[in-house]
Order: sequence, then structure tokens, then C-alpha cells
Amino acid sequence: MVEELKSMIGTDETILYEGKPDKKCFIMESIFNPLLPVAIIWAVIDMGFLGIGMGSMQFFMIPFLMVHMMPVWIYLSGVIFSFRKYRNTCYIVTDHAVYLSRGIFAMNLEAKTFAELSRVNLHRGIFDQIFNVGDVQITTNQFTKKNMPAVLGINSISNYTEVYQMVKKLQKDIYSDIMYPNDLRPEENHGYRTKYRG
Repeated sequence: MVEELKSMIGTDETILYEGKPDKKCFIMESIFNPLLPVAIIWAVIDMGFLGIGMGSMQFFMIPFLMVHMMPVWIYLSGVIFSFRKYRNTCYIVTDHAVYLSRGIFAMNLEAKTFAELSRVNLHRGIFDQIFNVGDVQITTNQFTKKNMPAVLGINSISNYTEVYQMVKKLQKDIYSDIMYPNDLRPEENHGYRTKYRG
């Protein structure tokens, strides 16, 4: 999967970071996700109905409950396929852009240049703190269908502070080069299309 992501990188780009999420944290977050309480409550209620309906109505109740328990099946499929999702998740940061791959069956490869980024934040959930990892959350200047800013995550990585500082600096410097091109900045910058010197 890393090779597919690397194929998107331009010949003039330098890879500054390449990694994957921490496997233990990734799997634990897949198991203990917000759907877990819903799936448990739903399963308990449906099992109760199944117990009550056993008898003359069992031929009707079992197929009905198999469909009715869809939230439980969705949760279980997410846990079961978390290993495949982990395998397909990779992160690369170059001196031009952030590249991410993710997906379960279909691979989703994304690239965002630093000019497209608006904000960089750090996030550490419960499992991040347990496994001593963190998430670098990158807000883009694009919006989702719900009119919310699109957020990319370099999640559950051990060197989260270094990656955060790197992405933040690159985003700031590239943005400055775009806003003040053509020698309007100190002599080290000679326009937006010049090689990034840092």
C-alpha cells in the first residue's frame, strides 16, 4: 500500500515522514468506538424479543431479528475488518503535500498540498494516551457535503509532536511563499515555484 501512495509523489518532492498508525491503538479504537454501546443495547433488546418470540412465531422472528439487528452487524463488521483497514492505512509527508491512504475494500488515496491546509491540531484520546501516541489533525480549506471543513488525520503515531511541528511549519512557510512571492520576502525566497528551503 505504501508503494501505491508513493507513486503519487512528484519527482521534485522529498519525503520527510512516512509511517502507519500504532497497530494496538488502531485495533482498540476500532473495538471501543461510539457504536459499541448502541450495538450492545440493541443486541440485548433483540435477544429478549427472540426469547419471548420463541415457539410458534420463531420462523417469523428469527429472519426479522436478523435484519433488525443491522446496527450490531455493522459494528461487528467494523471490528472484523479493522485489520484490513489497518493494512491499507499509510501516511506520507513531503515538502509539498500530505498523502494518506485508507479504506477496507476500496483504496482511497488522498493528497493535499500545504496550500490547501488551513489549520493543524494535535489530538490525544484515551487510547492514544494509554499507548503513548497521538493524532495530527489537519483541516483543509475544502468542505464536506454537510458544509463542514474536511479534516485529514495522521492518527495514532508515536512521533506525533515532531510530525505536528513539521506539518505546521511547512503549512506556514508555503502559505507565506504564496502570499508574498517574487522577492517580496527576504533574499532566501525567490518566488512560489522555487524549491522549499525551510
